[in-house]
Amino acid sequence: MDDQSYSRIHLETIAVRLILKTVEAGRYRLITSPVHEIEISNIANDSERIDLLLMLEKLGVRIAIDNEAARACAEKLFRQGLGPADAAHIAFAEAAQADFISCDDKLIKKCSRMTVDVWTGNPVAFCDKENLR
Repeated sequence: MDDQSYSRIHLETIAVRLILKTVEAGRYRLITSPVHEIEISNIANDSERIDLLLMLEKLGVRIAIDNEAARACAEKLFRQGLGPADAAHIAFAEAAQADFISCDDKLIKKCSRMTVDVWTGNPVAFCDKENLR
């Protein structure tokens, strides 16, 4: 678990919980991709890995996308400087026409300098944008 004594981490944690609460209420969908499962399967902490997998199973929604278009988009984003997993996440979000939420400041900053066809931001910014309280 992240160190909650840091104000920013604490705020992001609250924002994530608020977002998940609205997902549970049916206001939003938590769209998952195969990349999520790959990344989560690599988490060394058994408890954290299991909790995340259960959360995705309970709240996550798999949707059909054009895999070839998503692959081409991911390759384009990779050539522009994103890592392979980040490029795949963004490409999947674009294909799903979904907002992309991340606590990774470097990734969000890179996306803001690139041609990304979805909103990208951290959980607090998403809550502000959607007026979640």
